[in-house]
Amino acid sequence: MTERTLIKDLAASSDGPVSVSGWVETVRDQKKVQFVVLRDESGAVQLVAPRVSGDDGEIVATDVSDTITSLSQGSFLTATGELKHDERVKLGGVEIKLDALDVASLAIAETPIKDDSGIDKRMDWRFLDLRVPRNALIFKIQTTFLHALRSYWVEHDYIEIQTPKLMASASESKAELFRVEYFDGSAFLAQSPQFFKQMAQPAGFGKIFEVGPAFRADPSFTSRHATEFTSVDAEISWIDSHEDVMKMHEEILVAGFQAVKDKHGDAIKELFDVEVTVPTLPFPRIPLAEAKKIVASRGYEIPRADDDMDPEGERQIAAYAREELGSEFVFLTDYASTIRPFYHMRREGDPSITNSYDLIFNGTEISTGAQREHRVDVLTEQIKEKGLDPEELDGYLDFFRYGVPAHGGFGMGLSRVLMLLLGLPNLREATYLFRGPTRLEP
Repeated sequence: MTERTLIKDLAASSDGPVSVSGWVETVRDQKKVQFVVLRDESGAVQLVAPRVSGDDGEIVATDVSDTITSLSQGSFLTATGELKHDERVKLGGVEIKLDALDVASLAIAETPIKDDSGIDKRMDWRFLDLRVPRNALIFKIQTTFLHALRSYWVEHDYIEIQTPKLMASASESKAELFRVEYFDGSAFLAQSPQFFKQMAQPAGFGKIFEVGPAFRADPSFTSRHATEFTSVDAEISWIDSHEDVMKMHEEILVAGFQAVKDKHGDAIKELFDVEVTVPTLPFPRIPLAEAKKIVASRGYEIPRADDDMDPEGERQIAAYAREELGSEFVFLTDYASTIRPFYHMRREGDPSITNSYDLIFNGTEISTGAQREHRVDVLTEQIKEKGLDPEELDGYLDFFRYGVPAHGGFGMGLSRVLMLLLGLPNLREATYLFRGPTRLEP
């Protein structure tokens, strides 16, 4: 049996016997010749089968011709034949003259989704939706992006951890927790790996990262929220302030964007009409109070009374950063302690401000990071100030009772980064299988 060749490698292969496997994209069943466009995970190629005529000039049915006639869009098969290079062939400059077809699986002729199907219908049939090259490219980009981040971390001696997603108590907000049955009691799905990545600091790991699922019982139906998402997290010891976290954060993003541009830049331009821009260092840093003044000067007053930035404010400050500072990224810093979690360290000399930041990319927040409070007495008081019971967090506080270095980190939503990088309309496009308040399938 001829070894399978990926379609993307055909152009560099010599003319001669070849075998390819994939699914049928189109069939043109003509009188004198039959054509099949076959696609695999790497590209598409044209298969050609000239009709055979008998002595009387009539077309003679053959196994290949009969098989082609029976094919439906989406059928999976293996094709063997003679590879021919021909610059007149628009699809890659090569074609395969068929000798045989081996059908692995015929598809139902009528597909349930079309090019103009809505997003909900497409999500119902996601496995078919992902056959579209544009949609499949998103996850090739994701793979390249994550590999670049991991490479940075590994080269800088970070340790990768996998934290549990079943928890006995809340990690941050009880309001956003999913409660699940757990033997004779109950457990909670982790909102983030926050407590456990902090635990790695008194364990002496120094620098850690994790890429894993997180769960939020948030009934939002916006274009940027999900109830289950992939969180990209890192935590580092021996920092002086959140500035050390921001420096690492921007460096990994530059590494990720550079890798994506190098490997997929041309395809992204072709399929998404987006020019990938590798950000320059450092990213702009704007204190939140100053950012609000800038937004106001652009004609938008933030209506929120909780000292936070709202979505339109994020879009406005991002537009300012792009127009005036030449950056698609901007760090917003100096968030009020009233709107930050109890574990964010407060500014020395001004406890109303935290050593924390949000990272805005193309108009949307993709990450929150901070220096953590590592002094157990201060941490206990901040827990009380937030209306929480220190006894309920006693296991967490144990992390800080036996020695811990100054540390900080961030959590970043992977799908949000991809959505904003590619200019997609919502998070669902950039999520392999989306989960929201009304979606648990497929």
